[in-house]
Amino acid sequence: MALKTGIVKGDIFLKHIPGDGSPDTPKRLKSIYSMLNDLDMQDVFIDILPKKAEKEDIILFHSLEYFEKIAETKGKELIALTADTHACEDTFDAALYATGGLLKAISLVAAKKLDNAFALIRPPGHHAEKSRAMGYCLFNHVALGAMFAQKVLKLGRILIIDWDIHHGNGTQHAFERDPNVLFFSVHQAGLFPGTGIFTETGLGPGEGYTINLPIPKGYGDAEYVSIFEHLLAPVAEHFAPELILVSAGFDTHKDDPMGGMLMTAEGFAGMTASIKRIADKVCGGKMVYSLEGGYNCDALSGAVKAVLKEMAGITCCDVSAMAAKADNKKKDFVVRRYIEVHRHLWNFF
Repeated sequence: MALKTGIVKGDIFLKHIPGDGSPDTPKRLKSIYSMLNDLDMQDVFIDILPKKAEKEDIILFHSLEYFEKIAETKGKELIALTADTHACEDTFDAALYATGGLLKAISLVAAKKLDNAFALIRPPGHHAEKSRAMGYCLFNHVALGAMFAQKVLKLGRILIIDWDIHHGNGTQHAFERDPNVLFFSVHQAGLFPGTGIFTETGLGPGEGYTINLPIPKGYGDAEYVSIFEHLLAPVAEHFAPELILVSAGFDTHKDDPMGGMLMTAEGFAGMTASIKRIADKVCGGKMVYSLEGGYNCDALSGAVKAVLKEMAGITCCDVSAMAAKADNKKKDFVVRRYIEVHRHLWNFF
């Protein structure tokens, strides 16, 4: 069945130019936007015109001092916020429109005006901390989206899934004491930023609502989908979120220079099909994706296309068949460590 799938895109996101040497170049989005003009992608999706976030939106998570620090970069030449994160004259506006575009997408999906949506935006967001830029990220769009859903839209439980090859440290820290936000991250062990080990499970009332799966390199489509089917699905269905947000990084693709995973476009479609099945069961299909990493432009555009087709119901991946092909040794390593840490937190394991 065809679904109403929204897409946030805009030229403003191409104006963030973080300088020579940064992998987060405008070419990433140009490749995706060009793909959207393919014959099989035309007249399928609903454009969401990005809206500029207000200061009040940003300080739902970030400190006022940090917001003002980023605002001061507007109109100035390249400024290094950290060793790996830079701002140019248009970066502040691009980041505001990125957050605002995601918030608008969330509002439309929550109001059932769209079935689901994908914010094809940059700069990315999941490394940004309350008062610190990190890893090419300035504002943490997904964290802000979850807080907006809680405080403005008055939603209760929210599930955040982060499948980027790097751990979403900023998102985890935003919610590690909140039992109403379940943060589930699968990422490559040993990479930047060094957080996200198995035993980071949340703090205080939020204990058990942070789930980290740092996995060795060499995992591919079947292993990822198996993790989603066997570990994410039962917890997510028990948690029963009212909205699912996805930090969708594509740097686990086998052709991406950032890590050592073996994912293909089919695997990203498979993960999306698995998440979609969860969303259909618990929250009327309400899921919103936000672009994070992915630095091989051809691989990125192909994988995003596969995800969008799955979101829109054009394709329907057989997740059970894909998961059944998983390397049992690789799968069992993750399942065993997961159960060791989480058995006392989720009593059905």
